[in-house]
Amino acid sequence: MGSLNSDNVTSHTSSSNISPLDPEEFRRQGHMIIDFLADYYRDVEKYPVLSQVEPGYLQKRLPKSTPHNPEPIETILQDVQEHIVPGLTHWQSPNFFAYFQCTSSIAGFLGEMLSTGFNVVGFSWIASPAATELETIVVDWLGEMLELPKSFLFSGNGGGVLQGTTCEAVLCTIVAARDQMLSQIGRENLIKFVVYASDQTHSAIQKAAQIAGIHPMNFRAIKTSKSTSYALSPDSLRSQVCKDVEAGLVPLFLCATVGTTSTAAIDPLESLCAVAKDYGMWVHVDAAYAGSACICPEFRHFIDGVEGANSFSLNAHKWFLTSLDCCCLWVKDPSALIKSLSTNPEYLRNKASDSKQVVDYKDWQITLSRRFRSLKLWILPSALSETVYKNGKLDMVSEELANEANRKLLESINMSGCVFMTHAVVEGVYVIRFAVGATLVEERHVITAWKVVQEHANVILST
Repeated sequence: MGSLNSDNVTSHTSSSNISPLDPEEFRRQGHMIIDFLADYYRDVEKYPVLSQVEPGYLQKRLPKSTPHNPEPIETILQDVQEHIVPGLTHWQSPNFFAYFQCTSSIAGFLGEMLSTGFNVVGFSWIASPAATELETIVVDWLGEMLELPKSFLFSGNGGGVLQGTTCEAVLCTIVAARDQMLSQIGRENLIKFVVYASDQTHSAIQKAAQIAGIHPMNFRAIKTSKSTSYALSPDSLRSQVCKDVEAGLVPLFLCATVGTTSTAAIDPLESLCAVAKDYGMWVHVDAAYAGSACICPEFRHFIDGVEGANSFSLNAHKWFLTSLDCCCLWVKDPSALIKSLSTNPEYLRNKASDSKQVVDYKDWQITLSRRFRSLKLWILPSALSETVYKNGKLDMVSEELANEANRKLLESINMSGCVFMTHAVVEGVYVIRFAVGATLVEERHVITAWKVVQEHANVILST
C-alpha cells in the first residue's frame, strides 16, 4: 500500500519476479492474512468501537504520490495495523450497537474466500454453471426455511436471486412493476405513477423510485403513529390511494416493511396486500432487517400474508451470519424482471441460453457482472431528565430539552469509544437506537453498554 518511506525502499526481487498468482507465494501470504484477521477478531473488543481519527488523517500518513517500489506483505500488514485499523469503525465489535448488525462467521468468511479465489463472473449459466445452479438451489432452500409460498420458488413458478443490497433489489422490482404497467396503459402515462410506503420505510425505496423515473412528487411516505406501533395502517393507505385515483394518478407500487430502520416496526402484510390488490399494485416486502428471524417458527407469523405480495427480500448479511453483501430477492413472476432487465448482445449468445432451459442471472439484476455470492450462503455454520406530560402528550418545551439531552448523551457515549449507537427521530422524538445482534456480542456487553449509558447520562443530568 505504500508507507511514508516506501520510495526509499529498494525493489524486492522475491516479490517483483513472481507471478501475481504464484501458488506458493499465495499460500504464504494467505496464511499471514488469516493470522492477521484471527488476531483482529481476538482483539477487536479492545479497540475504540467508533473511530477516533479526524477527517483527512490518512493523507498525512501516506505518500503524496504513488510509490515507485513495491513492499513486502510484512510491511503492508504493519501499515494496515498502524494506519488503517485506527480509521475503522469496528462493525464486528461486540460493543457495536449502531445502524444494523452486519454479522459474519467463520463459515461466511470461508465462503467469501472461495468466491474471491475462484473469481468467476456468473452473469449467464454458460459463464459458470455451478455459480448459477448453486444459487438457484440455495435460494429455494432458504425460501423453504422461511415457509415462503411455493409461488416464490423455482420449484414453483417463481424464483430467487442474490443481489448486493436491498437498494438493488427494490430498484429491480420497481422497474419490473413500471414496465408491466406501462405495457398495459401506454408509456406516455409514466408521469402518473405513484409509489407508496410508510414514513418509516427505508429511504432506498424513494431513491429507487426516482431512478426508475417516478416523479418525486408522486412518492407517498404515509404517516405512521404510536397507536399502530409505527406500522403502516391499511386504512391510511386506502385513503391516500383513493385521493390519488380521484386526481387521475395511477397507483403502481407498495413497499411493506418487516423491521423498519428506526423502530423495527412490522407492517401488516395481509391487509396491506388486500388494499393493493384492489388497485392492481405491485407489492414488495422489504424484510431486510428482520426477515432472517422469520426462519424461527415462533417469528414466522411476522410475514403472514406474504402470499399476497409480488416480491420479497431479506439481507442475509444482517442476521444470517453471512458477510456483506448478500441480499436475497424472491419474485413470483421472474419474467417481469427479465422483460425489463435483459440484454442479449451477440457476444453473450450461447446454446444453453437460447434453449431457455437455464437461468441467466444477468437478466435479474441491474448490472451485468456478478459475484459468486451463493457460496457464502451455502457454507453455513452448524449452529445458527424528568419529562413533563400535558393532556397525555409530551410537552413541547420538555420534548426539545429531552431531545437536546439525548443528542448530547449519544455524542458523549460514542466519543468515549466504549460503545457505538445511532439515533432515529420518531414523531419528533430523538430516540437512541440500541441494535443488538452482532456475532461476538454476549450478555456482558449489553450490561456494560447500559452502564455506559447510565454513567454518561448522570454526568449530563448533573450539569
